[in-house]
Amino acid sequence: MFQLTTKVALGIGATCAALLAAPAAMAAVEAETGYVFNTFSFLFSGALVMWMAAGFAMLESGLVRTKNTATICLKNIALYSIAGILFYLVGYNLMYVDVDGFMGSISFLYNPSEAELALLGAEEVTDAIVSAVVDNNYSVGSDWFFQMVFVATAASIVSGTVAERIKLWPFLIFVVVLTAIIYPIQGSWTWGGGWLSEMGFSDFAGSTIVHSVGGWAALTGAIILGARRGKYGADGQVNPIPGANLPLATLGTFVLWLGWFGFNGGSQLALGSAVDATWMAIVFTNTNLAAAGGVVAAMVMTQAMYKKVDLTMALNGAIAGLVSITAGPDLTNHLMSIIIGAIGGALVVIAIPMLDKMKIDDVVGAISAHLVAGIWGTLAVGIFGSGDRMVQIIGIVAIGIFVDVTSSSVWLALKYTMGIRASDEDEDLGLDSAELGLEAYPEFARGSQRT
Repeated sequence: MFQLTTKVALGIGATCAALLAAPAAMAAVEAETGYVFNTFSFLFSGALVMWMAAGFAMLESGLVRTKNTATICLKNIALYSIAGILFYLVGYNLMYVDVDGFMGSISFLYNPSEAELALLGAEEVTDAIVSAVVDNNYSVGSDWFFQMVFVATAASIVSGTVAERIKLWPFLIFVVVLTAIIYPIQGSWTWGGGWLSEMGFSDFAGSTIVHSVGGWAALTGAIILGARRGKYGADGQVNPIPGANLPLATLGTFVLWLGWFGFNGGSQLALGSAVDATWMAIVFTNTNLAAAGGVVAAMVMTQAMYKKVDLTMALNGAIAGLVSITAGPDLTNHLMSIIIGAIGGALVVIAIPMLDKMKIDDVVGAISAHLVAGIWGTLAVGIFGSGDRMVQIIGIVAIGIFVDVTSSSVWLALKYTMGIRASDEDEDLGLDSAELGLEAYPEFARGSQRT
């Protein structure tokens, strides 16, 4: 059995190597056909990643108490909208345009390519305009859309960690800074062709660039904000605060799992050849297997540690497996992807109670699932993939320090100006009533009558 498994793994590895070595001409298609498929890949994959916003909203809604459900839903749709606007206004240019090694252009408004602008302004679509558009190999607008939904994902990670005790508007101001400045600058270091890219730092779809960034921002926010009332006793006791709707949290996890195929698969950045299509299939498969490995590992770990299987740990195990493989789904064979995801799932089970011991209150386990697993996944590229281990470590540390310093500065500025923490009375009442003046489940509101 071991010999068979080894042969299968080696066979997959040989296939990957053959694909890398294959001449591009062997898989060439007509230029306009390639343009259509490449653009479609960006658009469809981006739509799947956008659907992850719904997954985060449902996961977080299921893991908070009913009195905070409407607030968490509002935060998720608001942060997605803010991320889109700010990435259009300044973020995209800062991340991708004229990167000097450390950041891109400080200019306003993303715009389509000159060919696409000519198409917009043309009274008649001529062959020359079509040829100019096709020469770009894909629609620049489709690329902007795909990159934008990644920014929103990083912001969503923060939302779940600081839930149930943070004020709405200070949180959204933090999202403005995160999506307009913090995320694009560090993203330019690798994906924009900056200094980490020149060193050879490898992060295929963003274990560090997206997930660890959101995790670092969430960690600093949780520390500066403080824990929910009653979460920790004076003697160090941890008082569980169960989520209100585990079926909803489970649905959110499945939605995220589905969206991740766009997240990782779309990061192939092309679908205009047989080689690109095959690579995308490999990425899909590795992504799915890593998530499955994370679930099973979390289940086994909780059974061994607590004598019962914990559903919330299994859900976070899935996410941790997905985050872990995101840095290198194109670099490992299928069997190794299961192992990488399983290690991520195991790390979550260890990290969540460790944070509780340090009195860092993470409502949904996002720090463990995104930051810890993101670090692991980025390191795994240097262990199991083709990345340089020291360069991977440098990238993790550099991005971590940058995001920690900038995020902490923003959180502290907000804390000492407008305040970030809801009052004790508002926290006890619930932020739905205190900040929104409504209830997600009005039939359960105190003093209400069923009609």
